[in-house]
Amino acid sequence: MIRTYLTSVRRGFVLAGLALVSWLDLLLELVGFCLLCVGLVFAYTLALEGTRPRAALTRRLAGRWCGVEVGSPYRPAPPEPERERDGWYRDGNSLFKRSWFIKWTKRFEWISDDPATGRDLGWQLWNPLAGLVLVPAVLLAGPRALRLYGKWTRWWLGPRPARTGDGWIKTRLKALGFQLGLFALSVAQLGMAIPTLLVLIWPAPLFPAMVVAGRSVTDTLRREAKNWTGVRIGRPYLPEPPFPVPRADGMYRYGRQLYDTPWWPARRARLRWAISDRATWRDLAAAVVNSVVLLLMVVPTAALVFGGLWGVVALWVWRPFGQALALTPVALAASAAGLVLTPWLARLGARFAKLLLGPTEASRLGQRVERLKQTRTDASVAQAAELRRIERDLHDGVQSRLVAMGMKLGAVEALIDSDPAAAKRLAAELRQTSSETLTELRLLVRGIHPPVLSERGLGDAVRAMALDSPLRASVNGTLPRLEQPAEACAYFAVSELLGNAAKHGEARRVSIELGYDDGLLRIEVTDDGKGGANAARGSGIRGIERRLGAFDGTFALTSPLGGPTKAIMEIPCQLDPDASSPRTSTSSETA
Repeated sequence: MIRTYLTSVRRGFVLAGLALVSWLDLLLELVGFCLLCVGLVFAYTLALEGTRPRAALTRRLAGRWCGVEVGSPYRPAPPEPERERDGWYRDGNSLFKRSWFIKWTKRFEWISDDPATGRDLGWQLWNPLAGLVLVPAVLLAGPRALRLYGKWTRWWLGPRPARTGDGWIKTRLKALGFQLGLFALSVAQLGMAIPTLLVLIWPAPLFPAMVVAGRSVTDTLRREAKNWTGVRIGRPYLPEPPFPVPRADGMYRYGRQLYDTPWWPARRARLRWAISDRATWRDLAAAVVNSVVLLLMVVPTAALVFGGLWGVVALWVWRPFGQALALTPVALAASAAGLVLTPWLARLGARFAKLLLGPTEASRLGQRVERLKQTRTDASVAQAAELRRIERDLHDGVQSRLVAMGMKLGAVEALIDSDPAAAKRLAAELRQTSSETLTELRLLVRGIHPPVLSERGLGDAVRAMALDSPLRASVNGTLPRLEQPAEACAYFAVSELLGNAAKHGEARRVSIELGYDDGLLRIEVTDDGKGGANAARGSGIRGIERRLGAFDGTFALTSPLGGPTKAIMEIPCQLDPDASSPRTSTSSETA
């Protein structure tokens, strides 16, 4: 008994000493974060990875000494980048000659997005205090104190089930943070607008560069407004002018002037492009207006929330007990009132920013023309490949069967008088072959354009596809009848994603969300497979990108190692003008 007690005391002191080291880990990570702020991303990644062995040691000791098994909560590390056949490494739409940049970017995303990393930081902050408490506790309670410390360790460092949603307070605190973030981005936009206007006065040739730099800040505001509030703000800018092309005599022309080099024509074209684009001046106006309006929106909620919380602290520190007890509900009510308003004001601020930062009809048309120019080649290549596939299927399948049927018909003619029994057998084989050929021809036609897509529309066609899928698929959303080319594009893209999820992702369930709003078809496909989908490893995903690119669509894929895999497709399209009565599908169905 005494020996067990002494062993527990010794182990408690060792665990307490190990806990104090956590503050050194936290200091190391703080240094790495400071280096991250100046662009040294790898330093922060190394700091986080360097502290994980101490957490792993604590988990092992908790299982060995405290009798509480603590599993590893971390997500699997990303795989090494793979070189493509042409010798380049691909990350999204960017190519790299070496893989180190992709590797460090993936590892940074992996370790910073892992929820266990945040729990490790909290553990390093509070565990030293728990270690100081453990010393007297183990002296008094012995093994029981170690058992409690093991449970404390498992709560912090052990795996946890994924959360389905945030609580009421956390949701509204995040909305308040979104308000402050939008206001901060509008101030940054204003900070870029002032030197841009000064450069327009002198030196004017720097004006396009300042405009492009300011647009990067504005694009960040647009992107975060969508991520934070769900308000989509498109880019309104006209396409940049192409690089000057020499004439037959080798000279470069701009207006009525000829130049020996393309430098001046390019500079003048970019200056004219930046000045003539109305979105440039709308951005400058939005920098001033949004800063003022968003400030007026964030001040009331921030004053109520932070003022109420500070009031609670001030009451209990400087006021008598009775007065503090009476006024605390008033201060908490002020904070609650501010939190209630935050989601609505955050969305309202994003909608107001959209008024000046959103695209106009002229900019939409210009962007669409430029995008169609870029994707015209891809569409032609995809169409040629599809025609070759159809020709190959007809040549190798249906045509060969028809040739064989013709030869058998000749044999039937030769045998019908001399050997009627053999002629009948050949005729029966011909009937079977004709049936198989008809089935193959129907499958080929269905692969070109499924009949259910023409008869019932995209929503019911996707539901029929889900019923034939080996996965347990759920389809949600309503769709009107859309343009037939856009419906066919979306149908085959979803078919490819379902095939990838079943064949490569080893998924069991898949969810398909369908939606159409303001001329934009949006499809979200999520599966519970092993993840790790990469466009560099196969042609399926790149085929989807090319297919959507022909319709000015976008494709976003998120597939961390271990899953889930989520693909979002957006296709600009219009309602089907030939549909006499647009049909909509049922709201949900499980296949």
